[in-house]
Order: sequence, then C-alpha cells, then structure tokens
Amino acid sequence: MFDDLRNYSKSDHFFFSNDDPLGDVCNAPKSGSGIYLVYALSHGRIELLYIGSSGKMQRNGKFKHRKGGLYDRIVNGKQFDDTRKTSWPRIMSTEQIEALDVYWYETYNNLVQDIPAYTEGILIQRHYEINGKLPRWNTEF
Repeated sequence: MFDDLRNYSKSDHFFFSNDDPLGDVCNAPKSGSGIYLVYALSHGRIELLYIGSSGKMQRNGKFKHRKGGLYDRIVNGKQFDDTRKTSWPRIMSTEQIEALDVYWYETYNNLVQDIPAYTEGILIQRHYEINGKLPRWNTEF
C-alpha cells in the first residue's frame, strides 16, 4: 500500500510494549523531520493504527524542524489527552494490544525535500481509498 516509502533512505522502526519506557526504545532522530506509522500487534494480527508527521514548511519557504525532531513528536506528542509515553501504555492495555511497531521516515532533509504533512496526507488518502476510513487512532485529517 505504501511502496513509495522505500524512497526514503533515512528510516527505521522500533517495537514498543507496555513494559518499555517509550523514550528508551524510540530510535527516531532527534533532529529529523518526516512521518511515522504506528502498527498494532494483537492476537496474531497487524493493524495500521495511526499516521503522523513532524516538521512544517513556513510561508517564506524555510523548513521548521520540531525541537527534538521525530523522536520528540513520537515520545512527547499529545494523543488521547496526554503525552504518548503515558497514553500509549494505557490505551494498549484497554485495547489489548501486545505491542506497537513504529516505523519512521525522514521525508525532509538534505537528500529529499518532501513536506511531511504532504506525505502524511498521501498515505492517509491511500488508506482511506482502500478501507473507507482513517486509521483507528487518527481522529481527523
């Protein structure tokens, strides 16, 4: 579904379970901007839960990286009325999710300059076209 993501050479993923401190297992760059996809591993199934991004293009054409980069957006970004390092373990318990597999991709750097929100939008659109709805943890777009 997301074959274009192979074009981003700066990428990786990490697993997160309720027993892990999110800040310890997150290997996303603290100075990079791009997108991240959160997959649930539950009862032998994999489900794309969330698509997010970090970094913004300003009106003057300058790119603004979030302080702390993708790492900070994933670990300290707000979701479910709290920071992810706090809310994800709670929601995972409630939804009986065994682990999360978080993939991240730098979409804006010195090698490639795809605006993260644009790339996020393309992926959300593709998900919508296939499934008729947003990923479960994306409340709107």
